[in-house]
Amino acid sequence: MRSTMQDAPMSIGDLVRYGSTVHGGEAVTTWTGAEPRRVSFRDTGRRAARLAHALRGLGVDADQRVATFQWNNQEHLEAYLAVPAMGAVLHTLNIRLPADQIAYIAGHAEDHVVIVDASLLPLFAPLLPSLSTVRHVIVAGGDPGGLAAEGVEVHRYDALLDGQPDTFDWPEVDERDAAAMCYTSGTTGDPKGVVYSHRSIWLHSMQVMTTDGMGMTQGDRCLAVVPMFHAMSWGLPYAAFMAGAPLIMPDRFLQPAPLAEMIETLRPSFAAAVPTIWQGLLQELDANPRDVSSLHRVVIGGSACPPSLMRAFEERHGITVLHAWGMTETSPLGSVAHAPAGSTGDDAWSHRISQGRLPVSVRGRIVGPDGKVAPNDGETVGELQVRGPWVAQAYYRDADPERFDNGWLRTGDVGTLSPDGYLRLTDRAKDVIKSGGEWISSVALENNVMAHPAVAEAAVVAVPDAKWAERPLVAVVLKEGATVEPAELRAFLADTMARWQIPEHWAFVEEVPKTSVGKFDKKRIRGAHADGSLKAVTVHD
Repeated sequence: MRSTMQDAPMSIGDLVRYGSTVHGGEAVTTWTGAEPRRVSFRDTGRRAARLAHALRGLGVDADQRVATFQWNNQEHLEAYLAVPAMGAVLHTLNIRLPADQIAYIAGHAEDHVVIVDASLLPLFAPLLPSLSTVRHVIVAGGDPGGLAAEGVEVHRYDALLDGQPDTFDWPEVDERDAAAMCYTSGTTGDPKGVVYSHRSIWLHSMQVMTTDGMGMTQGDRCLAVVPMFHAMSWGLPYAAFMAGAPLIMPDRFLQPAPLAEMIETLRPSFAAAVPTIWQGLLQELDANPRDVSSLHRVVIGGSACPPSLMRAFEERHGITVLHAWGMTETSPLGSVAHAPAGSTGDDAWSHRISQGRLPVSVRGRIVGPDGKVAPNDGETVGELQVRGPWVAQAYYRDADPERFDNGWLRTGDVGTLSPDGYLRLTDRAKDVIKSGGEWISSVALENNVMAHPAVAEAAVVAVPDAKWAERPLVAVVLKEGATVEPAELRAFLADTMARWQIPEHWAFVEEVPKTSVGKFDKKRIRGAHADGSLKAVTVHD
């Protein structure tokens, strides 16, 4: 028996229509460091329509990839809306990745157009000659200057939109078609592409709005600190447009002092970012008190949030911290740590510092090292696997079968699930360092260190860090007769890695401990660091 319900597709086009009309009077505010820029949802919809017409004129007439290389601001939001709504695919490039990875990702995705923030041109210009599939670059927020490359047309954003119609006939698309894509470097090897559908974005946005999710409502003013190139800004832009929650965009002003001023001036009630942002903000507020009383709750994800940080915000500033877990492959909302109804005191805190309860749309299971599904008893430890309507079932043009198990995503995280659905992560199956909400591949770092002519072997482990949650420590074995200092190795890595990925902790050892099958025994390295027998030095610039 079939239902009698209409089969109306979920599309970003409908989300744009709804947000720009029903919630047309709400606004997007972009912080500029001086006078904030305020654009209504209604005018944001009109500008998105103009951008869609402009992209049509540049040959974007199907599912071509339109990349962004931007901060969180008005123009980036317009791309978020226009590109998928017109039937193309939005591809957010992570501006913090090394140049070779950005070039690989843009080529792998076959980006046709890139929209670049003018303030990022010094970073982007050297990349352009290596972006072989790019035919158009659109510069937003300033003059393109001398930006040029063979076979590439360069445009100014406002000039391109000038004179374009204010309305666009957003096409009806298959809700399972691609709408946007992000690349994750959380595994070893080349970055992996995750492609989101219109349906997955729609359903994920609804989960952001639920009380057991982030609880975003029209009454909120949302400060979206988490970058729009980081797992789609955790879905905040789409959910805000759907809910009618005014958006505050910090642009490039992500340091603690401007964030504190932003909160005091623009009065957000809700915000989201990785722990390092909130650690910096807390220190700023302690040193230079500001009125942040409008901010009722913040979501912290990307890496584990220290309980002390959660308590400090609540006790000193009256701000409730929601601990969340997710990953690029889960769109990224996987769980949010609300305490069970009726719980108080230590019991409530025990639940809140966990990774939270998986929602109804995200099924989870714990799989032991023997490949058998373990019971959800809150005690049995294994790898977390998940599935659901906004969870990836494959990578783009990369089978990587080791990450998928008969329809389940192998997260690489290790922990437990309780009978009432609470997730507690205790370790990672892969030795990936999660620093400030960004991933650093230990294998890639090892390979780069071992490329130095003085290095015979190098093993990398994560060590705790008060500011960044984790930082890499490198155990180095030198070739016989060779000498090198940590500062020299850091300088050597600067040519191949982003600055934030370069380790400051170094140890020189006679040999790297090995397992019985010849692999680096990183458990022993971590143990030696923990008990102090591994003598490490810390070197900063």
